[in-house]
Amino acid sequence: MSNVTMKVNGKPVSGDVEGRTLLVDFLRGPLGLTGTHVGCDTSQCGACVVHVNGEAVKACAMFALEAEGAEVRTIEGMAEADGSLGTIQAAFQEHHGLQCGFCTPGMVMSAAALLKDNPKPSEAEIREYLEGNICRCTGYHNIVKAILAASGQDVPAIAAE
Repeated sequence: MSNVTMKVNGKPVSGDVEGRTLLVDFLRGPLGLTGTHVGCDTSQCGACVVHVNGEAVKACAMFALEAEGAEVRTIEGMAEADGSLGTIQAAFQEHHGLQCGFCTPGMVMSAAALLKDNPKPSEAEIREYLEGNICRCTGYHNIVKAILAASGQDVPAIAAE
């Protein structure tokens, strides 16, 4: 067992972990941050996306010990200071960018990373960026609309592909 220390959603945390403990398991287990989902355990689905030092990572593909000293942000850290929904979360709600909600935390975290790097992405850029996130319910159209809205752009009618 080794001790790991990091900041999660702005708060210092630490805990004892085995070397093989994945970041997603540390977040969900000892820290109780269950918004980060485990979907596939193979880093294919994107349900476990979190930000580590400002970069989007799949928490099922990173050991907790690799986050030693890091700043980690989870979906729970995306809310406003007063607890209300953040801009991206509110856009997902307003534009029905979720159905079952399982992929939503990873989609929101990926959207935040995209908008940090590209504040006004096109529909095509959004779709390309989200290729690492799988949604089995929505067909992605409303997710794309939500991200366009969160970026402050007009939300056109998006044709089915």
